[in-house]
Amino acid sequence: MEVHPFLWLYSVIQWVLDRLLSPTPPPPKATLGRPRIAVVGAGLTGVSSASHCVGHGFDVTIFEAGDEKSLGGIWSKVNNTSGLQIHSIMYRFHPSVKWAAGYPDKQQIVSQITQLWKKYGLQERTKFNTPVTSTKQDHYGRWIINDNPSFGSFDGILAAVGTCGDPKMPHMPNQEAFGGEIFHSSRLDGKTAAGKKVLIIGGGASAVEALEFVVHTDAASTSVLARSDKWIIPRNAFVDGLLALNIFGQETIFSWIPEALLKRLFYRDLEDLAPTSEGLFAETPMVNSDIFHQIRNHNAQWLRGDIVKFTEKGLLFRHRAKGVPKGGPGREIEVKGDMVIMATGYQRPSLSFLPDEVFQEPYQPPRWYLQVFPPSHMSVCCNNCTYVNAIGTVGNYHIGIYTRLLLMFLVDPLARPQEYWMKRWIDMTSYLKSHAPTGAFDFFTYSELLYWFVFCIAINPFRWKWAPFVFLGIGSALPREVVSGEDVIRNGLGMKKNHHE
Repeated sequence: MEVHPFLWLYSVIQWVLDRLLSPTPPPPKATLGRPRIAVVGAGLTGVSSASHCVGHGFDVTIFEAGDEKSLGGIWSKVNNTSGLQIHSIMYRFHPSVKWAAGYPDKQQIVSQITQLWKKYGLQERTKFNTPVTSTKQDHYGRWIINDNPSFGSFDGILAAVGTCGDPKMPHMPNQEAFGGEIFHSSRLDGKTAAGKKVLIIGGGASAVEALEFVVHTDAASTSVLARSDKWIIPRNAFVDGLLALNIFGQETIFSWIPEALLKRLFYRDLEDLAPTSEGLFAETPMVNSDIFHQIRNHNAQWLRGDIVKFTEKGLLFRHRAKGVPKGGPGREIEVKGDMVIMATGYQRPSLSFLPDEVFQEPYQPPRWYLQVFPPSHMSVCCNNCTYVNAIGTVGNYHIGIYTRLLLMFLVDPLARPQEYWMKRWIDMTSYLKSHAPTGAFDFFTYSELLYWFVFCIAINPFRWKWAPFVFLGIGSALPREVVSGEDVIRNGLGMKKNHHE
């Protein structure tokens, strides 16, 4: 069978990354050391973070609210037709991941998560059907889960509950009068849109999921009814990577350049669909190259406006002109359809199991240190569950970097951030992004995130020895030996021992 040269090169690169950067899985039934980490959530982030911990010799327990079918998080719940919109080279959530395609589907993604879970022996360290409802510290500063000492005590908490929980299914006026079918965009397995007029309510990432279903099942026509215009960028790794290079993480005087190029080269005759009041670096864009193709072929239409109510044969829709804000005036039309797909997104999972003090203003999520560490508890890391909008990827090397930062903080007292300086970093970042239309932490790019990591290590000389470990996952033995020597010196001088808080 002929192998595409690019895929062959991609497989070689993945093999090299696996050999160089993947931590060694522990032997079966191995007794791992402290710090011991409680990982909340068995999705992509939770499994990846836990594998990094055990691969470096630290014990973990994963707490998952659902059963074993929930392994994989949101990817275990989406439609079988769903797939990755960004290129998989930007979705390497662990060095050992090996993608066989540029844009893998749900089954391939869940399979990679499951393989990683088994490779690092996490089956024996996962407690399914165990929702975490509370986390409290004992008098030693260690964490107790659900007030249940039988789980043991933990030195750190790594929350990995994500940003997508249960489907958000709002009830709309006169919905009962509609004579067709109504489904949420994540509940389309076993359904068909063949020959039907499909109405998609919503214009975000869930609309992409609905569009994938429509394309796969040969709908007669598709109407996307969006309340606001969103930037749509092509499904192209090079373009997506370039946009993520905006290290400022906000609109700048040069932002008009990529916006103009997108309008000229990607939108072309459909420039009317591009936002006018919101810049590209203000909200997570849609990544899709098919919607414009469908519109140009008259298989789909994109309508801007507000839902008034359901009718027997479709939806009464207030169609607004370009630039008119949500809820503004427009012409009411009836958009007819046989099937309505509610692309209304998901409820955000709660972090209420964390102590109350981590939510105190003005340092509440996402206004935390590096966006994931609450200043009042540096032993808590909320990986991939505090961001709001971004250009980049939620499934890449930052998962391991955040995890290893937490391990460094727990192991090395001199590398540990103090609450005062964590707050000053938040204040500094807020000042630097004070002109951002979304607020300092409501939008960032991947290059800005990498800048945060470099700054975190560079600002403290005692963290320099940890740089290879934090950034690449290698060389943990040497800095730990240095820390042991430092502990001997400190204890000999009568200084405090290695407490985590």
